[in-house]
Parts: sequence; C-alpha cells; structure tokens
Amino acid sequence: MRVRFSARTHVGMRREVNQDAYASKQLGSINLLVVCDGMGGHAAGEVASELGVETIISAFRPEVEPEDMLREAFIGANRAIYEAGRGSMGTTGVAALFTPGGLYVANVGDSRAYLVREGQITQISHDHSFVSDQVAAGLMTPAQARSSNIRNIITRALGHSSEVEVDLFALALRPGDTVILSTDGMHGLITDEEIAEIAGMLPPDAAVERLVDLANERGGVDNITVMVAQVDTLTGDDDEPRTHTADAPSVVTAPRSAPVERPLNPLGGLLALALLLLLVSTVSYVWLSLPAGELPAAQPSRVPPAATLFPLPPSMPTATPLPTPASSPTPDL
Repeated sequence: MRVRFSARTHVGMRREVNQDAYASKQLGSINLLVVCDGMGGHAAGEVASELGVETIISAFRPEVEPEDMLREAFIGANRAIYEAGRGSMGTTGVAALFTPGGLYVANVGDSRAYLVREGQITQISHDHSFVSDQVAAGLMTPAQARSSNIRNIITRALGHSSEVEVDLFALALRPGDTVILSTDGMHGLITDEEIAEIAGMLPPDAAVERLVDLANERGGVDNITVMVAQVDTLTGDDDEPRTHTADAPSVVTAPRSAPVERPLNPLGGLLALALLLLLVSTVSYVWLSLPAGELPAAQPSRVPPAATLFPLPPSMPTATPLPTPASSPTPDL
C-alpha cells in the first residue's frame, strides 16, 4: 500500500498556546496517523495531547490485530494521562490505521475522521459531545448543533477518568480515497462539503494548508490541526503496483528458408523427353483406332455441392437485420 499524507497545526487567531498534537508512524506497508486535542488549563491540555499521541504511537505493533492494537493503544493513553493528571486534564483522540486489509479508525471525543471518495464525504468517527447526543436523540438539528454555544462540551475524553470506552470503525479502501483527521478548530468552521472539495481536489500538502488558512480566515477561534492522507495504491510497498509474470520456457522457431531450385541433369532431361513422346504416341494410336460410335461419353461431375464441402455449424447465429430508422418528415418551408 502506498499512502501520501501531510499535516499542519496552527494555534489559531485567539489562543496563546497550541494544545493540539499529531504524529505518524510507518512500518512497511502499514501507516498510523494520530491527532489529539488537549484540554485542562494553560499547560495541562498541551501535556495531555502530547502524552496521548506519544503513547498511541509507541503502542504501534503491526503483528497485533488492528482493532486490538488501536483499542489497547487508546486505553494505554487514557491510563497514562489519568495517572499524570488524576482527572485534571484530558484530550480527544482520533487515529487512522492504514493496512493492506483496509482502514481502521479509533476515536474518543470530538476530533474527527472523514473519508472522501469520488467527491463524496463521509464522517467515519462519531462525536462524543453533548450536541451530538442531542442530534442523535432528535432534539437538535445538525445546523443547530454547528452554531450552538455549547458545541465544545464533550462527553468522553482520554485521561478524564480511569476507564474509557473506545469507538472503533473498519472499512475497505480504494485507490484515490482521501482520509482526513482534524480537530474541531477546523471542522467547526468549515462545512463537510467544503472539506470534500478541498481535500478531494488538492494534493495532501496543499489541502492541509488551504483548510488551516480557511479556518483562520473564519475567525480561528480554536487551535487547528489537520492531517490529509491519500491512498495511491493497494498492491504493494512500491510507488507503482507490480505485476508478477511466471517464468516460462521460450520456444524459438528458426526462420524458414525459401525453396532452392536445382538445375536439371542433361541426361535426365533426354530421358524425360523420350518418355513424353512415347506416351503421346500411345494415346494417339488408341484414340485413332476406336470407331466413331464408341467414343466414351462424358460422365456427370462427381464434385459434391458446396454445402456438402463446407457445412455450416448448426450453432451459427443468424444475422438479424437492423430496423431501418424512420425518416423524419421534412418541414414545410
């Protein structure tokens, strides 16, 4: 599998400290991307997000089943953050694991994972936030949730308590798919349709630049972090898919030579001429000695008809004439 990705983080226009963090790790054809958005005071949020990213990345073990590895990594991050802050700090977390068998996503909180395929965007992760629960219960519309002044209240985080529930998702990938990880500083200010257009049309490095700049243009009210990954191939580790051809013995045919005409021996030529004259003389004598009424009658031809020589196979389809298109009437001038 070949995945190209790029990432960018920005403090935004109103914050003094960037409490977002991100990281990536690659082992062979497997890639892990992680984004965290910290919370808990001036410095605690920054510590929580960095500790969350470092713990998840360090737990990356390709030999473990993807779902088990991601779950254990997030539980380990929750434990490490909780022990460091005793519930006084926390962070959201979202991770995307690209494997030859497909994409695996884990999330806690409201940092998101999106999939853009053929211009259509789908949110893979599920927001653990108060407004998301209200939308799911039918008490709030998505538009109301986007503009709500309590949209930043989350219901689940890494490090907030000693136990955590991790959401896991799995889906098949196709060449050309684009996966986006982001904190709410980006997707809180940019619509899903705009994200799909930018990430689906631009290469990853240009897409992250444009998404961060657009969020800042719209106020940059929070820290902004975006990771964009594009799947190029699913077939191997190389830049281009490889096609394996089995080695088969080659059969070499020597070119055929043109027939060579050999000159006739003089003695052989004289003997051939004598035999020819004898044959002509014998035929002439027999023909002249026959009475006129006893000339052999012409026999009917024994050549079989063409249908007997070249029988058509019984399964031969019969051509169906195409209908002649009706001519349109000529308008009166």
